[in-house]
Amino acid sequence: MRLDHIGIAVENLETAESFWSAGLGLPLEGREEVAEQGVTVSFLPVGEPRIELLEPLATNPGPVGRYLEQRGPGIHHICLRVNDLDSLLAQLDNAGIQLIDKSPRQGAHGMRIAFVHPKATGGVLLELAEPAPSE
Repeated sequence: MRLDHIGIAVENLETAESFWSAGLGLPLEGREEVAEQGVTVSFLPVGEPRIELLEPLATNPGPVGRYLEQRGPGIHHICLRVNDLDSLLAQLDNAGIQLIDKSPRQGAHGMRIAFVHPKATGGVLLELAEPAPSE
């Protein structure tokens, strides 16, 4: 298990990319729309972990859109990369840990993802991600 990325909710992806890429000099890996989550994301590596910028889709703002409405831009979640997401979710569920997702769903870059509720983590939205077989 290791830190994969820190997710930051933004109102405008181009403006955010300008700061992180042009301003700080981080390489931009590109953009990807994740329709199921209602976002367009871009990743910028900072060593091994990455910064994930999340902009809600205009047609389906989803959870990130609601987050921005309630809290404004800022850190949305942290993500840990795991080897066996199914086993970890079963372990957490059996331990009575409050999960948002009891089974994995599709995330960016073909990763299988699931979220742990902030009530279980001391207020932090935690994403667990299992890389696609090719990673």
